[in-house]
Amino acid sequence: MGLRGPGAVAARRRKGEEPPQEPPAAHPWEAPGLSRAERVCRFVESLPVTSGGLAGTRFKLRTFQRRIIGRIYKTSRTGRRAVRTAVLSMARKNGKTDLAARLALCHIAGPEAEERGEVYSAANDRFQAGRTFSEICAIITRTPWLVARVSIRRHSKELEDLEIAGGTGTTYAALSADTATKHGLSPSFVVYDEYGQATSSDLFDVLDTAMGARAEPLMLVISTQAARDEAPLSQLIDYGLRVERGEVDDPSFYLALFTAPPDADPWDPKTWKLANPALGDFRSLDDVKRMALQAQRMPSRAASFRNLILNQRVDTVAQFLSAAVWKPCGEAVDVDHLKGRRCFAGLDLSASRDLTALVLAFEDDDGSFDALPFFWLPSDDLREREDSDRVPYVRWRDEGYLQTSPGKTIDPEIVARKIAELHGEYQIEALAYDRWRIEDLRRQLDAIGCDVELVPHGQGFKDMSPSIDVLERFIFETRLRHGNHPVLTWCAANAKTASDPAGNRKLDKQKSTGRIDGLVALTMAIGRAASGISSRSVYEGDDRADGLLVI
Repeated sequence: MGLRGPGAVAARRRKGEEPPQEPPAAHPWEAPGLSRAERVCRFVESLPVTSGGLAGTRFKLRTFQRRIIGRIYKTSRTGRRAVRTAVLSMARKNGKTDLAARLALCHIAGPEAEERGEVYSAANDRFQAGRTFSEICAIITRTPWLVARVSIRRHSKELEDLEIAGGTGTTYAALSADTATKHGLSPSFVVYDEYGQATSSDLFDVLDTAMGARAEPLMLVISTQAARDEAPLSQLIDYGLRVERGEVDDPSFYLALFTAPPDADPWDPKTWKLANPALGDFRSLDDVKRMALQAQRMPSRAASFRNLILNQRVDTVAQFLSAAVWKPCGEAVDVDHLKGRRCFAGLDLSASRDLTALVLAFEDDDGSFDALPFFWLPSDDLREREDSDRVPYVRWRDEGYLQTSPGKTIDPEIVARKIAELHGEYQIEALAYDRWRIEDLRRQLDAIGCDVELVPHGQGFKDMSPSIDVLERFIFETRLRHGNHPVLTWCAANAKTASDPAGNRKLDKQKSTGRIDGLVALTMAIGRAASGISSRSVYEGDDRADGLLVI
């Protein structure tokens, strides 16, 4: 029988029978043969749980978390990581912030740390910005080797991996959107917490563009979905979905989206699981059951349940048109095939800060309609308007969805010339208008010789109710195509209605959550088209014997 034990192993090595072995690793993530993602996982799992029933034990990655890390830190044959922007969206209380704090530490003092790196946690306000910092500090104070290396400055929410203690010199700071200055930074890793609540992409853009000096920077966005399509997070998620579908080739972008489909049963536990990967684990199933029961019994809480628990893009305030009925009408409008079709228009002229909206509605052979919208805003203070309305007016202008004119108000001559141009191209049968400032426009149309027929369309219950009914039916039956025009979609998402005792409805700008001028113009155009008689006002009757539609 041969010798056994350490002495025998050493003897065999001296004879060349055993290959030399690596010295023992100081940390589990330093073991040889690990991939980059495996090193990150080992680091994360070496850290303690800081709260709850498992406080004091080692953190254990769940399968979905391990899969996310695997995708973010996957490398090519050269060992370089492809992903530069990662978006992680799931329902509340599924450990997003906790995981992000551990990944931030990985870039501060773990295997992803680089010499004199800069790590930041970003959020919309100082309180939110401090959440990731607080979790990082809780982990550090419970990990002796981190206590020895990392300096904590709680008053300024800053950390430093001290070089004199064997660290990398990497610094960390918590930033919020109201931080005075964020220029001059050179981030190696950023985690942006609850980006779904951001009203502007300014902080994201500053940090994203500042990463250019780093070899392998990483931006990690974590958030429950925003309620609206125009929100900065929604733009990122929509881009990520295009990457997933293969419409965009961008290996630097990774989206991990846990959400329930819009048509799924919101009260089915299987639906809950789609948006809550930790359900029944550290995400309490009983808590979700309780909130589901309340949402069923109190309809006012249903939208909040869908947004926060099912991670759906649902406004927590009930709107006239939900995304679930508006989006199916988003088929592209074929502008090249609009000529020769019956065309009706609706016009909502603006006060000084409102949108001016002109929408053309074209009847198709099957009785459906295509909407072709045009919008104007004054160019003065456009960015200030963008901040106050919390929508990307500047981007919409640059992409051609919004026209601007010099000054603080819209010159009616600009609108009149556009109407004349469109009338010459499409032969508008009737243009329904709100009476606000119409005489200024009428003079301009007369001056340039435009003979389009102008038909008054009031904004009260008597005039708007039949037009709203027709528009609503067209949308519910997907007999309207709007091409997902972003400004029109925003107006539709903002709209609310008011009702009189008889049940008649009108669009209510006071109750609505933002500008609705585009939907007002669309409603007038469709209402005018449905009347079928260009010489009569919509509210003069509902006799459509000579009309173009059978509703």
